[in-house]
Amino acid sequence: MQVGGVRILDHLTRTLADATGHLPLLIANAPDASTWRPDLQVIPDVIPGLGALGGLLTAVEAGPGPAMVVAWDMPFIPAGLLRELAAHRGDADVILPASPGPRGFEPMCAIYGPRCGPAIRAALARGQREAIAFHSEVKVGILSAERVAAFGDPAFLFFNVNTSDDLAEAERLWLRHGSSR
Repeated sequence: MQVGGVRILDHLTRTLADATGHLPLLIANAPDASTWRPDLQVIPDVIPGLGALGGLLTAVEAGPGPAMVVAWDMPFIPAGLLRELAAHRGDADVILPASPGPRGFEPMCAIYGPRCGPAIRAALARGQREAIAFHSEVKVGILSAERVAAFGDPAFLFFNVNTSDDLAEAERLWLRHGSSR
């Protein structure tokens, strides 16, 4: 899908590369995922069928260090916000940005450290699949709402595209907020 004439995947690839200095991994289960961006390494979920938590587990276990994770349906995440998350991680196992969402933070734009892997596996063993099911077992840090707001309106930054109506709204938001980025 495209927003503002750019595929969301291309925007996020550029954003993550700008934030980290290297191309990101693409965690995807679609059989044709390797054709979406041939320059990206595609890794399927280590345990298929677990939704977002399965994707987080895969990202955490894909490398030796912390995993910077962004859901591929969030077209407006800026590299500066990701760098800010990394700078404020400290000794937290998870660093999440504050958001206006129902939880008060955004779990699909965050940094997850290696200790999250065993905690995620324990949550899955208990039958829990919510993206935050393991948070009570790790040290969680929150990037303050004020720090997040320095990068824009959180409702815009964390907007995600799940439906055709969301895609139309993303285009409207892009024209209103993002086209000058």
